[in-house]
Amino acid sequence: EGLANPELHPATEYRFRHKDGSCRYVESVGSNLLDDPDVGELVVNSRDITERKRAEERLQHQAFHDLLTDLPNRQLFMDRLKQALRRTKRRRGRKKKVGVLFMDLDNFKVINDSLGHEVGDRLLVVVGERIRGFLRPEDTLARFGGDEFTVLIDKVEDPADAVRVAQRIIEALRVPFIIEGRELFVKPSIGISLGEARTTSSPEELLRNADMAMYQAKKEGLGYQVFEPVMYEQALRRLRLDNELQRAIESEEEFVVHYQPIINVQTEETWGMEALVRWQHPERGLLNPDEFIPAAEESGLVIPMGERVLEEACRQGQRWQKEDFRIPPLFVFVNLSARQLSHPDLVKTVEQVLRETGFEASRLSLDITETIYIKVLEGNTAALDGLKRLGVCISIDDFGVGYSSLAYLKRLPADVLKMDKSFIEGIGVDEEDTAIVRMIIDLAHTLGMKVIAEGVESEGQAEQLKEMGCDFGQGYYFARPLPSEAVPKFLAQ
Repeated sequence: EGLANPELHPATEYRFRHKDGSCRYVESVGSNLLDDPDVGELVVNSRDITERKRAEERLQHQAFHDLLTDLPNRQLFMDRLKQALRRTKRRRGRKKKVGVLFMDLDNFKVINDSLGHEVGDRLLVVVGERIRGFLRPEDTLARFGGDEFTVLIDKVEDPADAVRVAQRIIEALRVPFIIEGRELFVKPSIGISLGEARTTSSPEELLRNADMAMYQAKKEGLGYQVFEPVMYEQALRRLRLDNELQRAIESEEEFVVHYQPIINVQTEETWGMEALVRWQHPERGLLNPDEFIPAAEESGLVIPMGERVLEEACRQGQRWQKEDFRIPPLFVFVNLSARQLSHPDLVKTVEQVLRETGFEASRLSLDITETIYIKVLEGNTAALDGLKRLGVCISIDDFGVGYSSLAYLKRLPADVLKMDKSFIEGIGVDEEDTAIVRMIIDLAHTLGMKVIAEGVESEGQAEQLKEMGCDFGQGYYFARPLPSEAVPKFLAQ
């Protein structure tokens, strides 16, 4: 019909088998030249378009595959997941589900940062190859980007089948990878979700569930975790909390700082104040740090929150000194989280706060928990070195709960050791706790550090600490955390 109209020149593509066994593509275009006196024929022009077709196939492949690992990408994975869910509608007899595994590599960032992106890229390639070797041909392994991989398991009869796949992957990755002569170890965290067309609203829901299960596995230090509906409720609560935290930071009114006195147990004079952030939630009332700091740490909101607490504490310490000359110069203790300590602008921020508030660097002590402190010592100490150059004091918080070697004490560039309250509870009651407290005090003094006993709640504990030569105490026996306006009255008394 096309040739009947002289103005139309339809093109047709053919695929032929070449005599060498390869396939060739040919495009043919017909022209109706019957009315042309010089031709008077139907003319067909053909040309070899094999290279063009192969280029199109390459582009098509690149559009649906990861350029680094050549694994299916997110788009192709989601399409296959959608098709797999549709197939569950047509299956009769015993119900079979679709399984999704969502995984990332726990320590990949450390490898990438320390050895470079080239080594990191090569590691991702060989990780993908190894995982693929432990899957069935009908399963789909995809790379979502970064160190995130997903696996689509079709026709899952029992949840244990998907768990076994996760276990095989974990076992496979236990064997180290050799790259540029180095042994590299990777540990995956895997989330597992199962679904079928009647109960799963969309492929995105199944993937989201696997992602939440992976987050739970990582949080609890497990290799894998199967999704449970309660995880969705927890995720919603977490999202709501993150939004409320963001709003509270922007409002500049909901976060308040209370101060707990630190007392010289030898003279019973107030030596310092620890700044403790509280959240004046508009609906839930005054919240303690353990109700929101972990979420702020994970989301990164602890950084702007921490800056605000630091500035308020330094400003308040300077204000007390100016308003009443009888108040002795007080040390102010401010907690530093892991996220704050690793932030590249920490030293610059502290320096700026000290300059703007006029507070003396030598009267500011930054609290770092023992476990975080040890990790810093084993890695990058630039932040600690920078803070020490400013003249800021460093205190090791919760000492004793990290169960680190006492040999670390020789390397700690710290000024103050804060003994965890779990040891103070046993003073005079438990012989081992009493001996440990005495040993810590003596050892810290030998190394030139002051000692603060946390959680002092009775006169007997205070007397024992005084007898042992402890420098300072902090706890409900001396005073509970106070709002800033109540501190001058406490100091006067």
